[in-house]
Amino acid sequence: MASCCRQSPPDAATTPQGGCHCPVATTLRLIGGKYKALILWQLTPGVLRFSQLQRLVAGATPKMLTQQLRELEEDGLVHREVYPVVPPRVEYSLTPLGHSLRPLLESMYRWGSDYLRGRGVTPNCAMTPPDSA
Repeated sequence: MASCCRQSPPDAATTPQGGCHCPVATTLRLIGGKYKALILWQLTPGVLRFSQLQRLVAGATPKMLTQQLRELEEDGLVHREVYPVVPPRVEYSLTPLGHSLRPLLESMYRWGSDYLRGRGVTPNCAMTPPDSA
């Protein structure tokens, strides 16, 4: 059996014409950035400003957070709303496509929690468990 996208270019997972169209590679490209899944998780309850996201996504520099948010916006997962006030106010929220990732993010949370507990470690991050956990 041939391996998925074995000889295709790195971006072939989402190449519109030809190439490989691997669902797993596509999902990883969309949410696999260093902070993307954490950003998406923090936006599931609602709208947040940049400074709020910066506090919630520990370890992300302003430059990295901006880069990850731009990529999520380009991919249609996050909406950026700029208000014409001084100083400028920018809010981020999930698009309907971004909201569709919630079950995946909740599964990742549960799986990671189970993994940690199985190794005798208590999950202790700032993320709160999903309602359905």
